[in-house]
Amino acid sequence: MAPKIYTSPYPSQPLYNHSVFSHLFFSDPKYPNKVGGYPGSSPAFIDAPTGTSISRSQLKNFALSLAYGIKKTFSAKRGDTILVFSQNSLTWPVVVFGAVAAGLRCTLANSAYNARELAFQYTDSGANLIFASEEGVATARETLKSLGLSADDANKRIVVMATGLGWAGGPSTPITPASKGLLTVSDLLGLGSIREEEKFEGKLAHETVYLCYSSGTTGKPKGVETTHRNICSVLECVRPVFPEIGSNDTMLGVLPFYHIYGAVKLLHFPFQCNTPVAVMPRFDPEQFCANVERYNATVALIVPPVLVVLARHPAVDKYDMSSMQTLLSGAAPLGAALTKQVQSRLITKRKGKGPVYILQGYGLTETSPTTHIVPIEGAETKLGSIGVLLPGLEARLVVDGDGNGDIDAAEGQAGEIWIRGPTVMKGYLNNPAATKEAITPDGWFKTGDIATRDADGYYRVVDRRKELIKYKGFQVPPAELESVLLTHPEIADVAVIGVDSAKEATELPRAYVVHARPEEMKTEAQRIAFSEDVKQWIQSKVARHKYLRGGVVVIDIIPKSAAGKILRRELRDKAKEELAGRDPADNNIKAKL
Repeated sequence: MAPKIYTSPYPSQPLYNHSVFSHLFFSDPKYPNKVGGYPGSSPAFIDAPTGTSISRSQLKNFALSLAYGIKKTFSAKRGDTILVFSQNSLTWPVVVFGAVAAGLRCTLANSAYNARELAFQYTDSGANLIFASEEGVATARETLKSLGLSADDANKRIVVMATGLGWAGGPSTPITPASKGLLTVSDLLGLGSIREEEKFEGKLAHETVYLCYSSGTTGKPKGVETTHRNICSVLECVRPVFPEIGSNDTMLGVLPFYHIYGAVKLLHFPFQCNTPVAVMPRFDPEQFCANVERYNATVALIVPPVLVVLARHPAVDKYDMSSMQTLLSGAAPLGAALTKQVQSRLITKRKGKGPVYILQGYGLTETSPTTHIVPIEGAETKLGSIGVLLPGLEARLVVDGDGNGDIDAAEGQAGEIWIRGPTVMKGYLNNPAATKEAITPDGWFKTGDIATRDADGYYRVVDRRKELIKYKGFQVPPAELESVLLTHPEIADVAVIGVDSAKEATELPRAYVVHARPEEMKTEAQRIAFSEDVKQWIQSKVARHKYLRGGVVVIDIIPKSAAGKILRRELRDKAKEELAGRDPADNNIKAKL
């Protein structure tokens, strides 16, 4: 029987086979003052803390100059890879688009990574150059040292994304002592310029441009090969469904640019729409609200934990929030109750300027990322939904996800979302087995998420086949935490699960551990003391989003199947009993997003 294939209620859009740079920065000889179809003088990105801005023309010129600087200084060739390791900054779009103009690949690393985590991504991606913030220089050096490079050779592979913005006409800041002697982005901008970008026309558009890393439930993180065509396609597919934005809007750039959600929806999409982005280094409730007022921000892309803050933080009442009209949430499930709570609070701040739309989207790193968005007309009636399928994509809801995909969910019933279309990744880098497992021979990507579809074409995620924990939109693979915990000298066995926190609107990693000398764990006080020790111990081993905020529980044995597979469902049931009436976020130190 033929599979049941769903399409979008929106008409398909034209698709393009060319470079991301060509797509965004194209020029028309008839309109020499325009960049990407809009006036080159229009502001593109604003440094929120200082107000320093760069226009569309400036960004294009900076990117072409950086491309020249990278090629000349490092003899970089088309297809080489750079790694970007920094919190958000005004330098980010210059580095990313400069590398793309040079024909390079960019792998984007979590700015909270330690040297061990960074070394894996640097090596696996084949990077040979690290663009690091001043904060990240020490970690970048430690990473390269761990890979056997001398101090001198390591210094030659680091370019500093300095804090000072003198290159953009903003304030200059003395460079940190640790960064002295290293090349900076500003140094590379002063060497010359290439005339035009490297082209990726036709079939060449299928070459990889970005390598974000996605963690499976087993093994190490996997490099997702996102192509020029993937990015150009998702930009076109999103536009008809996303609320209309333009030069009269300002978007707050608070999501991390190293996450594909932030990379595509803040660095690429607003630029295509001629909407300036006020770049925040990281999320801070006070600064978020202050910047809404300062820049009359109308749109913000967020994750559910940001809405938790907006629901109760006093800064919302302290600043003029009347300009904020649209909040689009993604990366993790958003509940209807939280949506209503924030909506009712913000509508009172609008001063009669119209409604506040809180919308939800859905996607994965492997789908570049967005596949679904709730359009404005569904904002009130489809709370909790991930929205409708984007134009140009196909979807299935499959019951036998582990089989051949022969059984489709009946109308209204749940099935695993399978996606097919031009935004689906090329595959996992250096991992054909994982690619084969994720993408069927006829091009369907298996998301691992279980959803229903209603009669209006709106989808709702109800479960997840994958064991992956999502903390504030970031992926936390249980297997990785388990492998680290097993290096603790007093842990004999371990299992990690995610537990839901209503207070934080996210999942929190929770570990169950077996002590190597159980006779020492006779009293409850001893178990609690050991649990706290483990929570503190792991914080020096992993990035902040992987901390065991859901707790550590000492147990006698980890439940496993006859084949040795951890029975996580039993542990999830156990956690529900243990946490009955309590939120796992209680007594945890709040982390910065």
